[in-house]
Amino acid sequence: MKRRALVSVSDKRGVAAFARKLSGMGFEIISTGGTARALEESRVPVVQVSEVTGAPEMLDGRVKTLHPKIHGGILADLENPDHVMQLVDNDIGPIDLVCINLYPFEETVAGDPSEKEAIEQIDVGGPAMLRAAAKNFKSVTVVPSAEFYNEVISEIENEGQVSEPTRRRLALAAFRRTAEYDAAISAWLGGPEEALPERRTVRYEKVSSLRYGENPHQEAAYYAEEGEGHLLSGVEKLQGKEISFNNLYDLDAARRLLADLTNLEAPAAAVIVKHANPCGAAVGGSVADAYRKALASDPLSAFGGIVALGGEVDDDLAAEISNVFTEVLVAPGYTPGAQEALAAKPNTRVLRAGPIARPALSAKTVTGGILLQQSDALEDPSGYRVVTEKRPTPEQMEDLLFAWRVARTVKSNAIVLVRDGATVGVGAGQMSRVDSSEIAVKKAGERVRGAVAASDAFFPFADGVEALAGAGVEAVIQPGGSVRDDEVVGAANERGLAMVFTGRRHFNH
Repeated sequence: MKRRALVSVSDKRGVAAFARKLSGMGFEIISTGGTARALEESRVPVVQVSEVTGAPEMLDGRVKTLHPKIHGGILADLENPDHVMQLVDNDIGPIDLVCINLYPFEETVAGDPSEKEAIEQIDVGGPAMLRAAAKNFKSVTVVPSAEFYNEVISEIENEGQVSEPTRRRLALAAFRRTAEYDAAISAWLGGPEEALPERRTVRYEKVSSLRYGENPHQEAAYYAEEGEGHLLSGVEKLQGKEISFNNLYDLDAARRLLADLTNLEAPAAAVIVKHANPCGAAVGGSVADAYRKALASDPLSAFGGIVALGGEVDDDLAAEISNVFTEVLVAPGYTPGAQEALAAKPNTRVLRAGPIARPALSAKTVTGGILLQQSDALEDPSGYRVVTEKRPTPEQMEDLLFAWRVARTVKSNAIVLVRDGATVGVGAGQMSRVDSSEIAVKKAGERVRGAVAASDAFFPFADGVEALAGAGVEAVIQPGGSVRDDEVVGAANERGLAMVFTGRRHFNH
């Protein structure tokens, strides 16, 4: 009995060569509309689906393969005698291979289509055939993508057929493809108003395998949500080894904070991140000025860190950065001399990219699921309140607002000390706020005198404020909201501190 292959593809690249080889190996090629025309133009013998079904394509092509002559041929279990007899009784020939790729729905909605244009790119017959062929992989070979053309041809040429293990693997690929396709349609239909629906299906595509995870014994890979801009979108790697798991995590923190600081009215910004926490952040009159101030915040912790800069790196700045071991350097541009200077440090991964905007939603993984939330947006500072007898000076207020932006990116409990547009001490990730305060003060050293402080959440007791005031901090910004706010404000007044309440906390676990 002559073998039959149903070939109907939206992306026609390579399909003529694939079908020609199948035809040369004795397959009868069945096809639809545009694919049939493309094969005929390439002089590949083809039978129109309408000739098989005895029914014309209908409704502008919406109905063409949804017919027992097609689905019976795909779904028949050829190891089941009753199925075989039903094929004979109904004059249905089995279909041995199904090659389908779907209407380009994802590509269409990535642009700005009308609703009608998007709806017309929702494939119905294609997914139905893919699923049918994948379900019946014991009898049918399903080819869900052009990437499998050569493999399928090679097996048929060498073995006379596609092996069952390969058919099973192709079936898995087909079901993954239809799942991704349905997820894209669901996301489009749901729209932004359903950001937190009862059920949420997200498609991730592997961007790259990683050498290892957080530790060398852990396998890892980087996946990006399909259809969305992601961490490495538009990033050009100019030199260095492949980016690691930990590099990516830190790079995300660095680029997000850089975006926050770039929005300030300052010529340039710089961020240095270590273990997902900023150990240095600054704004300055130039990129070099901002970098030097950020590095001075904690030069010891900056060793092996991630540096994100808000402007072009020139020759002199590249030479300065080269003096400090830097895992990753990211900036929107580099002079030729800067690239030459950095080339002398081949272990530094040099990336060309700017800051990155926060996504609308953020997720944290937990065992067996995710915690999904709206991204932590900054509130309008016009609602902030000075709650102490002493008011911050304009210069202090500027530093307080800077410190507040940095604090929301520091792991909680977070205390950030700032002076003259630069961090001078960061206390991160402690179980008590007073411990974070003491660490930030220790990091700052003598620079703490005259600095301002930001706390990502309220002070539950006065001890944290007392520790800061005793070291020389002159103003504090915090959410407020503690049952002991009166006690905390009283301690600030006793020590001559200015204190600002924002009304909103910014935990970052």
